[in-house]
Amino acid sequence: MSDESEATRKPARALNRWRIGSLSAFQTLLIAFVIICANYLAFHHYQRVDLSRNADYSLSPATRRYLTSDAVQKHPQAVKWIMAYRRSSPFYERVRALAEEYAKLSNGRVKLEVIDPIRSPDRMNEAVAAYGITLVHDLILIDARTDDKPAVVENADMTRSFHPNVKVAVADDMGVFTTSEGKRKIAAFRGEDVLTARLVEAIEGKPRRMALIVDKSQIGEDSAASPRRFLIDTLRFQNIEVEELQMSGLEKIPDHCEGVILAAPKYDLGSQEIAVLENYWNRPRAAILTLIKDGETPPNIRAFLRGKGVTPRKDRVISRQKSNLVTNARGIFTKGVPFIADLAGQTTEFGGASSSLEVREGAADLLNKRILPMGLIEAAPGFWGETRFGGGNEKFDEREDNTSPLNLAACVIRGAESDDRFAADSSRMIVITNTDFLSPENHRAENLDFLASSVNWMVGRESLAGIGPRALGTYKLPLLEAQVSFINRINLFFIPAAFLLIGTYVWSARRA
Repeated sequence: MSDESEATRKPARALNRWRIGSLSAFQTLLIAFVIICANYLAFHHYQRVDLSRNADYSLSPATRRYLTSDAVQKHPQAVKWIMAYRRSSPFYERVRALAEEYAKLSNGRVKLEVIDPIRSPDRMNEAVAAYGITLVHDLILIDARTDDKPAVVENADMTRSFHPNVKVAVADDMGVFTTSEGKRKIAAFRGEDVLTARLVEAIEGKPRRMALIVDKSQIGEDSAASPRRFLIDTLRFQNIEVEELQMSGLEKIPDHCEGVILAAPKYDLGSQEIAVLENYWNRPRAAILTLIKDGETPPNIRAFLRGKGVTPRKDRVISRQKSNLVTNARGIFTKGVPFIADLAGQTTEFGGASSSLEVREGAADLLNKRILPMGLIEAAPGFWGETRFGGGNEKFDEREDNTSPLNLAACVIRGAESDDRFAADSSRMIVITNTDFLSPENHRAENLDFLASSVNWMVGRESLAGIGPRALGTYKLPLLEAQVSFINRINLFFIPAAFLLIGTYVWSARRA
């Protein structure tokens, strides 16, 4: 029986190793092809996500708008960036991440090259020779030239300088430093602020100019920590150079000045000086920045502003919370104004003294003159304009005090702003009823962004707004000596022992 079954059993089929080998090779090639395609797609089509707590490696909406604006996208040539940073630099990772974001979001209009001076000395020497720089600091060189002129030019007096469209962003300028216990520490990082400012400077070739009326303004001395110095530095980071101007005896505002600054005017303008200011306001593309201090507005300047629909009041914006008097005015940014769209609906606080503005929005007589005033910051509910501040026991009196709406800042537009054909020739004004927010002890990021956005709007850079410095946090982990000892034992004994046991188990299993 068993012999018959063995006789009828079919012979074993020979193993076709060629077919199995070919199938395995095909599967291997197919997997390799899929991996290569996945890597190709991931390299060319990817999305970076900033998971840091404060979005330290993401660009602000203002910079994003500028990178997609005509100033960058329609520039005759791509802007070349050379990042010469040592890997040991404390800002290396942050600056490289930001620079890569600029290159990515510019749609190829920013070409980034990263050079490590230590690892690539030959390429670094080429860059040094081409731009005539001495590499003593980590830096980013921004080249936006559109002609064939050399990057470094030599004047008749043998003074060497960069081409107007070549700028340098030095690493030391990107940090805000403080001194504590005799040691210099990094308090904040303003890399995006510096890089965007240098990019604007390189593309425009020369800074815009605004005139500070020094014989009428009382905004403090030009010291390192004064409001005046901070105002000048803020405008400088927007590629706006401030020059001093005396109104006394002036026949007209110089044509090269793209804006006028009246900062805390204490002394009034005469009739001839008001006429000069009126003539300037009535010319195309005029820009006036007015900062009111403590509600003190000289009569002629007050009348000039009132004629534009914005009247500074002689009051102090205050509030009461239970029995406490609140003298720092809190406000809310107005919605519907394009150049402060990123701030719309957010709250802010102005340190120091703030007065209020009467803004005649939609007044028929102003519309007939093509003048449009608009409130920009409205005081929060609960605040009022106290006309007898300082007398003690301040309480709201509806007969004397000013109630809502209380505007802390306003803008004025003269001309056809809504018509694209004539919008560029309109005149623009900003009025802010506080100067104390410029003092270092009262700095708030939203107020500084508002100032930078306002100034850029006045000079015709609607796509660009200010970017405040980002604070760098220092975190300490308090550990007891016993806890440190336990962590050391885990690192030095338990973890190596665990890997040793796993290795022994795998070796024993393979032996079996």
